[in-house]
Amino acid sequence: MKHLPLFFDLRGRRVVVVGEGPAADRRAALARTAGAVIHRIEGHQLAGIAAADLRGAAAVFIATGDIEHDTVAQRLAKSAGVPVNVADRPRLCDFILPAIVDRDGVVVAISTGGASPTLAATLRARIEAVLPERIGNLVRLAAAFRAQANALIADPARRRAFWRRIAEGPAARLALAGDEAGARRTALGELDAARRHLASVGIAHIVGAGPGDPDLLTLKAAQLLREADAILHDDLVPPAILARARRDAELVAVGKRKGLARWTQDEINADLVRRVRAGQAVVRLKAGDPFVFGRGGEEVEALREAGLPVSVVPGVTAALGCAASVGIPLTHRRLSSAVTFVSGHAAEGSREAAWPALAAQGHTLAIYMGATEAPSVRDRLLGAGADPTTPVAIIESGTRPDERVSIGRLSDLARLAASHTHGDAGPSLIIVGDVAALAEVEFTDQGQPPLAKVS
Repeated sequence: MKHLPLFFDLRGRRVVVVGEGPAADRRAALARTAGAVIHRIEGHQLAGIAAADLRGAAAVFIATGDIEHDTVAQRLAKSAGVPVNVADRPRLCDFILPAIVDRDGVVVAISTGGASPTLAATLRARIEAVLPERIGNLVRLAAAFRAQANALIADPARRRAFWRRIAEGPAARLALAGDEAGARRTALGELDAARRHLASVGIAHIVGAGPGDPDLLTLKAAQLLREADAILHDDLVPPAILARARRDAELVAVGKRKGLARWTQDEINADLVRRVRAGQAVVRLKAGDPFVFGRGGEEVEALREAGLPVSVVPGVTAALGCAASVGIPLTHRRLSSAVTFVSGHAAEGSREAAWPALAAQGHTLAIYMGATEAPSVRDRLLGAGADPTTPVAIIESGTRPDERVSIGRLSDLARLAASHTHGDAGPSLIIVGDVAALAEVEFTDQGQPPLAKVS
């Protein structure tokens, strides 16, 4: 290691910046953010400066851009016994400036020893991309409980285990999700459990897997898959996404596909509660978005009623992902000013959709679970006054390698859907509205050119 990374407390201390221009300004601003008192000296003023003027400073930054001025200032700083940094001149430096990630109380410094500042900046960008936006919440949570943990947990090993739970467990996940009150409650429970030698509870994450393309997973969803002890997943979640899970994670298929129900919703709720109470970190992985026809709200209610920690990670819902994959804009300035997500079949106890309102012109419908109900969907829309020539598109396995699209008119919806309801058919989404004619399809299933584009 060429340089020892250290973090100095500069609050209220004097820092001298020699030079003018962007490089000097950046160094002054950086030191000022750390609480330093900045004293500026321009290059032409060096003739009147002595080493005594620099003595007692915490650091000197030099950025005159002139080798003679830089060298004179560096010698003055060395004579005063003050650490010095000279911009773009590593051989004159006592210390160098790393690339810095500063995220709300968490500071990460990246250095290549001055060999490649560009590489350091590239690494900084990668770290910024994966560092949680709310990491500061976790810092504040740890600060709030440090004194209590040190006072109540005498054994060093148990205290370290407590802090690992705070940094990686349910309290951390709630803090990173923005639920600071829930994180504090959970941390109090963790502290009490550690003090009393009790087993800690886990946490459930209700996670959207998106429409099927693994690259459409959110960063948070991908991270939770790598950390989960158990993953309860829908049948519609493809193997490519499940492959992102931790190698030793327990994978449990809890799918409820039509006609193939294996788990009831009550059974899923009960299993989530059981696992979290046993201390597991559980991901409930749902196709699309958990709060769009995913019954994620019911699972959240069950966990909250049990007093257990839960977070929700949204996913790219099928309507957005599938439409984008085939080039259909759900809204369009000339064609559609509204879009509605609607279920093709009514679940027990649910409210029936207002089909007359859905049949209006200038309105896009994204119909979930509608392929097997296509005749009924067609009849309800036509009965509500929809134009039989309204363009429709059926997208099967949208965003996936086996994606398939059929387009036609509303009057032909049942016939179009017939090829999307065979035994091995993938999940299908129906889009009804003028925008469906904009699908990027070279030929229809019948070997005919697609509908004329609407201009």
